[in-house]
Amino acid sequence: MNIVLITAIFAALLAFILGVALGFFKKVFAISEDPLKLQVREALPGANCGACGFPGCDGYAAAIASKTAGINSCSVGGKAVAEKLSALLGVEANMIPMVTVLACQGTKEKAKLKGEYVGAKSCRAAKVAAGGSKICPWGCIGFGDCVKVCKFGALSIGEDGLPKIDYSKCTHCKRCIAECPQWLLRGVPSSGKGAMTLCSNHTLAKGAVIKACKAGCIKCELCVKNCPEQCIVMQNGIPVVDYTRCTSCGTCVAKCPTKAIKLIEKDIIVTA
Repeated sequence: MNIVLITAIFAALLAFILGVALGFFKKVFAISEDPLKLQVREALPGANCGACGFPGCDGYAAAIASKTAGINSCSVGGKAVAEKLSALLGVEANMIPMVTVLACQGTKEKAKLKGEYVGAKSCRAAKVAAGGSKICPWGCIGFGDCVKVCKFGALSIGEDGLPKIDYSKCTHCKRCIAECPQWLLRGVPSSGKGAMTLCSNHTLAKGAVIKACKAGCIKCELCVKNCPEQCIVMQNGIPVVDYTRCTSCGTCVAKCPTKAIKLIEKDIIVTA
């Protein structure tokens, strides 16, 4: 009995001494936090998505407080967070809300498969193992790697086999953009207007494009030739629009024989 009692007293005494020692060393070696960093961190949403380019909100807050990063990089917090940081730091906010767009219309119906893919149901795995699942080497593989990394529930795979984006939830955190092995997801301003090509097939041979996908850009250049503002040029086989001149007149959309080009505000960013 005495041994048990002595052991208990000794353990309690040892715990007390260690607790006092830890408290002492914590106080002596404590690293004080920058109050500004704490204020910035409080203003950030805490999503820790990494879209700002820093390892989470703590890293971004530290960078803002040390003036090595601007205040407009939090796509999750958007304009509201940028304005909070602007008021806190006294610098101008010029946040442009962005959303993500899929530059491919190769649905199950329009884009032919190479054959039956029996490997891991992952876009990246299919890309590495077989160069993708479809004849079009540039098209959406459709196994939903982008959906799996979306932390906001903004992506799902539709019945047509392509990712569907819920623009009421998309924060343009860019995780899906980084995950897509085909680089088919692009950022555009949520209030953007103008024409955009929803095809990423750079193949210049018209026959090869048609064989691969009925919705592919066949490089006819009718959009380029008929644009009243002359603001469309071909770059690596894809029509590219100069948005400083595009008036959203819709001429290119009407002329495109495969409907590979669409109007952002009318056909692409559509909310329920």
